[in-house]
Amino acid sequence: MTNKYMYFIANWKMYGNLSSLNTLDAVIKFSKSKEIKKGRLIYCPPYTLINSFSKKFKNCQIGIGGQNCHERQSYGAFTGSVNSRMLKNAGAHFVIIGHSENRIKGESDKLINLKIKSALEAKLKVIFCIGETLIEKRKKKTQSILSKQIKIGLDNIKNKSNIFIAYEPVWAIGSGIIPKSQDLFKTIEFIKSKFRYKLPKVLYGGSVNPENIINLKKINNIDGFLIGGASQSAKKFIDIVKKTYS
Repeated sequence: MTNKYMYFIANWKMYGNLSSLNTLDAVIKFSKSKEIKKGRLIYCPPYTLINSFSKKFKNCQIGIGGQNCHERQSYGAFTGSVNSRMLKNAGAHFVIIGHSENRIKGESDKLINLKIKSALEAKLKVIFCIGETLIEKRKKKTQSILSKQIKIGLDNIKNKSNIFIAYEPVWAIGSGIIPKSQDLFKTIEFIKSKFRYKLPKVLYGGSVNPENIINLKKINNIDGFLIGGASQSAKKFIDIVKKTYS
């Protein structure tokens, strides 16, 4: 059983509507119970639901985040974009940046760096995603890829206290496959070794569900989980938290 303060971040991706608010009642009730122990729950719904989620969670300790943001903090003619100030104004306190689904669409490490800086300026906490593809893993490039993503993504950012690292191997996302426990432990240790002073919270993401959490929770250098599909079910999300501490 883990005694650590753990983070459980629900990334809803492009799912959900106003009727989804009704599914959160069970999570709110759970968040106020003793069962949650040292866990912190954070929901990152689509932009259209951030304000509604914020109001729904007003009387509990569940955090709210966005799934991405524009690199400019100032307003401008960027059709379809949402910046960090807008997220903050809507009720968010966190933002996911660098998710592989956005990297695949063309987000570079330099662009991610600008987004992180903008988010920090807006007083948002950043969930910074890094991870290698299956081809890179097979070529044994995992460490070099992660080093590059960290170096460029966090370039010229001195205060990293509001940055969480989410290790999400691209090949694990949505595949149902997770890294071997020994490999995942070593990778998390490697990530933490890239920081000289205060170690960041390092989360794991990629096909986390109520079944594989039994093995994932045994890896004692993980500080929490970024949960995709399973987080859309209140029961599965609650089960993941319960099983982490059981």
